Amino acid sequence: MSTALIVIDVQESFRHRPFFTEQDLPAYLAAQNALIEGAIAHKLPVLRVFHSDGPEVADNPFSQVSGQVRPLQGLADFEATATFTKRRHSALVGTGVDVWLTRNGIQRLIVSGIRTEQCCETTTRHASDLGWQVDFVTEATLTWAMTQPDGSTLSAADIALRTGTVLQGRFATLCSVSEALARAQAAA
Repeated sequence: MSTALIVIDVQESFRHRPFFTEQDLPAYLAAQNALIEGAIAHKLPVLRVFHSDGPEVADNPFSQVSGQVRPLQGLADFEATATFTKRRHSALVGTGVDVWLTRNGIQRLIVSGIRTEQCCETTTRHASDLGWQVDFVTEATLTWAMTQPDGSTLSAADIALRTGTVLQGRFATLCSVSEALARAQAAA
């Protein structure tokens, strides 16, 4: 079974959002880089997906003209098998990723990137609904604390725990970096 790694929205744009903090960044980058390096060593295709939307003005960090839709500093430099740009939460909407995966016989996806509960979770649910087996590598996803409707703060750790809870066994298999790479090798 062919497996591909998808690296979603790991881009400088996030440094320009008010919620950005480097608190969990070093651990995330270590896991994300290990996953990329492992995928390349195992000869898995690595797909890079950027997010770009909103007005095309310099002060919108998700616009192409901002110069921020580029790899996040600290991400391992790698040559992606293919690079896509999305304008929606799911990497499978309007990007051609789904076409690429189908044409290349990919049956299993390893999902990683930014934000855990947003684009990574949405892509995972969408891919599962379309028939791909998905390994979700929580340690290789990143998010930040959010304010809940009642005004209290939901920590990044709690968001990651909630995301894993709702995905596990229904939309994905939760894996560590080493487990995802081992599962890809075993399925090959």
